[in-house]
Amino acid sequence: MSATEVAVSTSDLPSGDPVPSSSAPTPAPKAKPFPLGALLAAAPSNADAFLAHLQRCLQTPSGVDTALLFLCYTSRLSASALEAATRPAVARSAGSLLALAAALPPNAALVFSAKILPSSGAALVLTLAKRLRALSALLSDARTFLRLWGLLNMYFWARRLVVKWRESGSGEKSSAASKDDRVETAISWVQLATCVVFQSLENVAYLSSKNVLGWSPAAQRKAGLWSARFWAAFVGAELGRLAYESRKRGRRSRAEKFAGGKTAAEVQRDEAEWAGAWRGSVVRNLAWAPLTLHWSTETGLLSEMAVGALASVPGVIQMRDLWRRTAE
Repeated sequence: MSATEVAVSTSDLPSGDPVPSSSAPTPAPKAKPFPLGALLAAAPSNADAFLAHLQRCLQTPSGVDTALLFLCYTSRLSASALEAATRPAVARSAGSLLALAAALPPNAALVFSAKILPSSGAALVLTLAKRLRALSALLSDARTFLRLWGLLNMYFWARRLVVKWRESGSGEKSSAASKDDRVETAISWVQLATCVVFQSLENVAYLSSKNVLGWSPAAQRKAGLWSARFWAAFVGAELGRLAYESRKRGRRSRAEKFAGGKTAAEVQRDEAEWAGAWRGSVVRNLAWAPLTLHWSTETGLLSEMAVGALASVPGVIQMRDLWRRTAE
């Protein structure tokens, strides 16, 4: 995060006019006391408004998942950052301990000293990092559990695609519109297929890890890898769909933009809203892409810090959008 720059307004600069020698010096204004009373009086209403807004965010399954996603990966990133901050202190303590052990004669007892062990501050930071990592693991497990019913949503997704396919076969559309519909429908079918395989493998691996199903740990690990690979395929298809959507929108005629009697201001507002949503989707999927590849390999490709940072990007974007949508 960049430092905040404070711009000095020209009205705050001295005028340059000479001070009359006969005038008495102007006393400095008294500093106003901090409005602690007003702040404390407003705190309950501010907390009430925040909690009411948070409740609106958590009223839908997608809102709950967004909040869990945000907390899961920001806590994971925070844990990695805290561990990285204390690593030099731990390394220095370990170096001092090894040097002391090497200087001792054979069979000598090694007495630990508070000067050698990490400081209480570093130990406290490491404990906090441990708690945050445990929280992240718990939230990740909760999100996986909530996704067990994802196949039900995919059934209705498939049903909508079938209905759309039947309607397109009976309707009369221009060749360009029909081509666009066919491309978008083909992308949707590819995404649906990858999601079904991804969700099925994840469900079986998760339930087996809880001893509900009987897959071995090796089979669970393999299912998890292939689940992530199909998720990677979905992300790739989504990036392709977003590129096609941008190209299609750029080809619209003036009549299509102003359809329904829209004014120029309305068209400009619609374009700005669409562009903001489109950019957010692109950024989210670009952040997920390296993560899906990381989880698709046996050894992984990214560090813990990179995983937390990349996964926090969609978490922050989705939480921000959810917060705006649920504002009164």
